[in-house]
Amino acid sequence: MRVVHIITRMIVGGAQENTRYNCIDLVRNHGDSVTLITGPTLGAEGALLDAARDKDLSVVVVPTLIRSIVPWQDVRAYRQLRSLLRSIQPDVVHTHSAKGGMLGRAAAWSLGVPCVVHTVHGAPFHPFQSMAARKTFIACERWAAKRCHHMISVADAMTDLMVDAGVAPREKFTTIYSGMDVEPFVHADRDRLATRQELGIRPEHIVVGKIARLFHLKGHEYVLEAAKSLVQQHPTIRFLWVGDGLLRESLEQQIQSSGLRDHFILTGLQRPERIPALVGAMDILVHASLREGLARALPQALIAGKPVVSFDIDGAREVVIDGVTGFLVPPKSVESLTRSIAKLVMDAPLRQRMGSEGQLRFTDLFRHETMTRQIRELYCRILRGSSAQSD
Repeated sequence: MRVVHIITRMIVGGAQENTRYNCIDLVRNHGDSVTLITGPTLGAEGALLDAARDKDLSVVVVPTLIRSIVPWQDVRAYRQLRSLLRSIQPDVVHTHSAKGGMLGRAAAWSLGVPCVVHTVHGAPFHPFQSMAARKTFIACERWAAKRCHHMISVADAMTDLMVDAGVAPREKFTTIYSGMDVEPFVHADRDRLATRQELGIRPEHIVVGKIARLFHLKGHEYVLEAAKSLVQQHPTIRFLWVGDGLLRESLEQQIQSSGLRDHFILTGLQRPERIPALVGAMDILVHASLREGLARALPQALIAGKPVVSFDIDGAREVVIDGVTGFLVPPKSVESLTRSIAKLVMDAPLRQRMGSEGQLRFTDLFRHETMTRQIRELYCRILRGSSAQSD
């Protein structure tokens, strides 16, 4: 089949990795013709696509397809998308991200594409917006939901959020977990010693990792606050932060002023293929974001056999099973975060037990081949329905 994926930008990020794997699998494993339409890759996160690695994927960059709302550019982007789709004549258009989802669905629907699907990686509306902004984004999502045949949620929590907001009825959603290459995480400890030595981590250090952009709502400030008391109780603790972003300088200053410089390692931006080794260097993963569909770092850590401490938000509870694969704590609760991290720091057998349980439960569920197979089956069901209606 001919499939077009549309996304605003292909930075290094969870939604983008999901999209890349879906495109590559459709080409390599199913023999489909796939075109990825994306806007320009802008931002400190870095570019995900690599011309040599992804040479069998057809990529079209639409310069006007940008993340920010710029009405005159958005109109041009819509027209360009419509022109491209008319030329490609796809069987399926699959959209991602808020802007890509809005414009892509509108363009595909206007041309009568037989199968139009949108993936909800994370809702564009959230409690931290103004009420006016939240209502506007919900209205936009309701409008766009009427211009696709089905929506995929990366977690049940995303479906609940969209249904509760009246975006679309529950039957219009299917949960398909965001796939990844699990094998490097299964074997993440293979390079553990070398990676820890490279980072200056000694054998006695207990490493609490965090993988996230250094950006607002990612919760680094709560981990930093917890670190102040954790370091006093457990001097061998080290915090390994993987990621970059506009808050880096501010966070580094806070770490320095708190006297914690020797206890923190900030790696900056890392290529995706480097992440398994960094997870292998960790003993615990902490996730303190205040909004996220289902952060890839959670299943990645669990598949690597590492327990997780996470704020109880969005899809986290679908993989962080409290007391079984890690601990869920109330959002913004530094006291609960500190207590749960300390419990794991002090109990190596508990870390081993929770990590092993996570690896057992989630390795197969998060294989990217599993995700793509489920998505393609959804395409086929929709196409069969469209064919039956036309007959």
